[in-house]
Amino acid sequence: MTDVDKLNSPLLAPCFLPGASDEPSRFQGIPGVEVTPGGNRFAVWYGGGDGEGPENYLMVARCTPQLPGEWPVVLRVDHPGREIRCFDAGLWLDPAGNLRLFWSQSRCRETGKDVSDGVNGVWQSVCAAPDAPVLSWSRPERICDGIMLNKPTVAANGDWLLPVSVWGDGTGGGRLPESLRAYSGANLFVSEDGGRSFHRRGLVRVEEGRIFDEHLFVERRDGSLLMLIRTLYGIAEAVSADGGRSWTPPRRSRLRGPGSRFALRRLKSGALLLVNHRCDGPFSPVREKLEACLSDDDGASWTPGMMIDPRTGVSYPDFAQQSDGTILCVYDRDRYGAGEILLAEFTEADLRAGSLPHPPRVIHSLSGRPETAAHQTMNKQEMELVP
Repeated sequence: MTDVDKLNSPLLAPCFLPGASDEPSRFQGIPGVEVTPGGNRFAVWYGGGDGEGPENYLMVARCTPQLPGEWPVVLRVDHPGREIRCFDAGLWLDPAGNLRLFWSQSRCRETGKDVSDGVNGVWQSVCAAPDAPVLSWSRPERICDGIMLNKPTVAANGDWLLPVSVWGDGTGGGRLPESLRAYSGANLFVSEDGGRSFHRRGLVRVEEGRIFDEHLFVERRDGSLLMLIRTLYGIAEAVSADGGRSWTPPRRSRLRGPGSRFALRRLKSGALLLVNHRCDGPFSPVREKLEACLSDDDGASWTPGMMIDPRTGVSYPDFAQQSDGTILCVYDRDRYGAGEILLAEFTEADLRAGSLPHPPRVIHSLSGRPETAAHQTMNKQEMELVP
């Protein structure tokens, strides 16, 4: 059996389990969010154990129109192997209306040390009817080496553009095999057939201040692709005029940040929405002051920010937009303490007015979890794995 065969072996597929874990956890965060045409809201994050390590698993929560404000965990993705962690997950509603759950897996022997094996791997499972009372998920499938945290982008020609990072040698403690060294960087993987197959198209490697990449793409109105990349100094950018096959050398962006994840997508109106940290003075690595800004000219300029959460310890935003225009933004706070997953709701009009209409609310935390025994029973009935 080749190394590729081993990585794609069914033995490395995780278990899909109903509901939340009963095991004590002292760490959780790194959320994603998506919403369906029927108004079902989904959030995903990972946790388990004392921090990033072999005990990590994913949690997927659903909020239905029938029980607004309730976010029971309906799915847990865990690996039975003692040294394999599930982490860095994302949710995405594809053009056909399927809800895709993406996540990363890696061998990891010890919490907080060597949390990557150097190869990692992007996995997916598909829910073809996310508005159904009972959720059916396809069997987990490994897409490629690397890690993907942010949502794919659909280009004007229908291509799916996936932001997959192959971490640098030693990042997370892992060592890159020789076969992956040429691909270390912020990669673009593409599907030209609606998600049936994926292949690498191009990459950008940041030399100054590179860390986890956590990059994303937007297609601009002139057809070019803009890539933004997380760095130690904030955000780098690169541009492609040929669909991502080649890129300009990465340079420092005018956008700033504390060296953390940010979120960027095009809204239904055509404006770009950026959720990032406000940096008012000299560079600081402190994760605080999460805000949202709009651009009407493909990122050449930005509106004054609307503050979402001014506190320290807030990070890793992701957002989705409902059919009525409401924007759902999730983020985490105090991963090793309260372990809060928060949700802010606002509209584009709120953004332009510069005022968040309602305070964000906690949808899950390590203390005072919202699930009840009734919810746990419901969760077992709501999860089904299909071939």
